[in-house]
Amino acid sequence: MPIAKTNYQKILDDTICNINKNGETPVLLLHVCCAPCSSYVLEYLTHFFNIVIFFYNPNISPDKEYFYRLDEVKRLVRELPLKNSVEIIEGDYNPEVFYKLAKGLENLPERSERCQKCISHRLEIAAETAKKIGADYFTTTLTISPHKDSEFINSAGKEISEKYGVPYLFSDFKKKNGYKRSIQLSAEYNLYRQSFCGCIYSKIQSQQKGCDV
Repeated sequence: MPIAKTNYQKILDDTICNINKNGETPVLLLHVCCAPCSSYVLEYLTHFFNIVIFFYNPNISPDKEYFYRLDEVKRLVRELPLKNSVEIIEGDYNPEVFYKLAKGLENLPERSERCQKCISHRLEIAAETAKKIGADYFTTTLTISPHKDSEFINSAGKEISEKYGVPYLFSDFKKKNGYKRSIQLSAEYNLYRQSFCGCIYSKIQSQQKGCDV
């Protein structure tokens, strides 16, 4: 018999339910990759957390693309109705970090070892930052994309959480029509919706396939 996949949305629902029972508003460090992926996640989670957005994406290139995505995240936070506090921390932008991770893996497809190394690195820096600022949880918007491996992201988050001692907020944000809602919000707020994940290798592949994030 096939092994049943973990229902990360149910785990998230249970975590939020327990938070509500305690009447708390914990601090969540939310790693974000772009405004469209952030839109639904912010709309959803701001009801339960004070959010610190962490924009750390050394994989994005060129630098014009990186700063455009960052500016769109800032605009979204200004314009989107948010119940609790949301602030932004900008991580260091050093593309060489990503190129070192991707060395020898440049021709692999999305969801490959290259992507896993990139995601793990970003989650690790997110956890490190969450610990520094005293956040109660950390997580990432990346599970909203149907092109990303949510099983791997959550497994990596769990492992990194144990290393840094900061609870990882499990998620599968594409569930409950989350991905569909992100498309609606992108249209409503006229968000820049990029056609590739972020790195030059995903850009080349997306141009070949004509796919969207």
